[in-house]
Amino acid sequence: IVHLCTNVMVRRDLFPNTPRARGPSGASGARPEALRSQAHKAPPRGLQPRMLRNGDVPVYVAYGQAQLGVVGYDVLREHQMPVAQLVDLGFGGCRMAVAVKASSGYQHAADLPPHCRVASKFTHCAREFFDALDLPVELVHLTGSVELGPLTGIAEAIVDLVATGRTLRDNGLVAIEELFQSSARLIGHPLALRLDRGDLQLIVEAMRIQESLPKNPA
Repeated sequence: IVHLCTNVMVRRDLFPNTPRARGPSGASGARPEALRSQAHKAPPRGLQPRMLRNGDVPVYVAYGQAQLGVVGYDVLREHQMPVAQLVDLGFGGCRMAVAVKASSGYQHAADLPPHCRVASKFTHCAREFFDALDLPVELVHLTGSVELGPLTGIAEAIVDLVATGRTLRDNGLVAIEELFQSSARLIGHPLALRLDRGDLQLIVEAMRIQESLPKNPA
């Protein structure tokens, strides 16, 4: 762990909306107004944000090469890395869902035939879900354009992230069951947090305050 430099790994596609980590506000018991005023200042010296591919963020944090990271909850559920989840940042919202052809007639995931193929980038999440249903399926791992699975016949259904649902509609698909809701999370390296002399906690608390601020102030 580098004590003089706090590395913050940020999921690349979340970066435009990521609240900037803020510097110390003075005393550890600073009032919310003090942290709000700090929200308009530049990151403190030694704080180094770096953009990474989404799946790499929890890896860097888990191995101690970064003390903090910002990544979607979907990635945390899929990769199951030993990191501390600190703050739900409240942006990047979407849901993990099972989707099928709109013309299929399936209303629920349990309606799918046993041993059918299900395509997904999130095979760990999909496996957990279908195991809980006690429904055996064959998972097909795809890294992109998962929505084409049912259209090409490679899969009967997909498990993928859904935000507005437009991609599903454009491909004649419909979501029939939700696995969980996802949003951006601030995560930390557990040992770095235990050894923290206060600097990391100030950043975490400032980001909690930032998340509590009105999203569209008048």
